Amino acid sequence: MKNTMINHDNSIFGGVWPAMFSPVDADGKLVPGELEKLIEMLIAEGVDGLYLLGSTGQGFLFNEQQRKEIAALALEINNKRLPVMVQVGALSTDESVRLAKHAAQHGADGISSVGPIYYAASAAMGIAHYTKIAGATDLPFFPYQIGNAIMNDEMVKQLMQIPNIRGLKLTTANLLDISSIYHKSVGTWKLFSGADELLCQAAMCGTAGAIGTTYNLAGSTCKYVRQEFLNGNVTLGIAFMLYLQNLIEKIIPVIWPFFNRAMQLKYGITIGDPKAPLLAPALPWSDDEILAMVNGLDDFKNKVKPNL
Repeated sequence: MKNTMINHDNSIFGGVWPAMFSPVDADGKLVPGELEKLIEMLIAEGVDGLYLLGSTGQGFLFNEQQRKEIAALALEINNKRLPVMVQVGALSTDESVRLAKHAAQHGADGISSVGPIYYAASAAMGIAHYTKIAGATDLPFFPYQIGNAIMNDEMVKQLMQIPNIRGLKLTTANLLDISSIYHKSVGTWKLFSGADELLCQAAMCGTAGAIGTTYNLAGSTCKYVRQEFLNGNVTLGIAFMLYLQNLIEKIIPVIWPFFNRAMQLKYGITIGDPKAPLLAPALPWSDDEILAMVNGLDDFKNKVKPNL
């Protein structure tokens, strides 16, 4: 059940990793200057790593050449200052393989991928898809759990036999699923929670880190609170998670316009409207209200015993 190729330092895979936005203009094309501002801001915020082309599923709306352009430029700007994982999942396995090779050629530290898209993500199909991606490079590979398939002992065993798989990105909101996968992998995998609303809760179930969109907006605060929670500051963790979960529930119907305006107001970074078919409905809040919602996250930074 052990991976046969261990060529990279697994210790870098942990902590808080923003699922980075890919800033675009009105025509849906990358804006390099905004991408650079975003990366420099996240580095200054002290996040633990960068996750490219996986923010709220928007990465799949770029074509292959655009995805290569974004990954290459982001890796160049970062210049090895933070570990970088590139999401290479695509409609076809062949495209995913090409994207994986491109990521390796440009200095990525790891790759990730969703299961087969559109087609039913059966266990057999997912394992075949992941086997080809994993074999394309020697990079550490962090696939998603396979669709809604139950991650039983046999499936985990098969995944652990695929060279270079070092863990999973778990988008499930079921905490029992997370701890079950941790135990089935004998604790050898580096598991990332992919649900922002479970930042602290998932840490209790064996995750090494968290990958999420919200961490673009409050990376240093999320990192601080998660670490404080792990250090035993449960009161802070509970208070922060209640605030974050309430915020996420509010913004879900208008999530892209909210993130775009919030990033503009807080950091002066424009990520642009989402590519169709994602929608950009009107925001129901004023700028002052949006900024207050965002600043509410940072109010938890450096707090020791907040009031519940």
